[in-house]
Amino acid sequence: MMAGLGQHSRTRWRTHLRSNPRSRDRTGPRTGPDRATLGVIGLICAVAGFFILSIILGPVSVLLGWLAMGRRWSNGSHALPALVAVVLGAIDTVLAIIRITTTAVGAPF
Repeated sequence: MMAGLGQHSRTRWRTHLRSNPRSRDRTGPRTGPDRATLGVIGLICAVAGFFILSIILGPVSVLLGWLAMGRRWSNGSHALPALVAVVLGAIDTVLAIIRITTTAVGAPF
């Protein structure tokens, strides 16, 4: 019985010395919102940006969507709300810039 306990403690000790942990996602502290939450918040900001404060909510939704995707484009289908947030946020931002420039020139939009 003592041999089994000693072997267990040695294997556990070896796993802590590994240079590559088994799951890289769990190595850091789990504080703050997760990626799915950031994607949904970005999507909400993008939809609200069509109605109010599009010059502010557009870039915010692009930023939140980009962070939710893990700052890369190849996350698969898991990042669909984040991708929609980035696209709609970009559309919000472009429309807000067009609206501001046409208002400054004096042409009605």
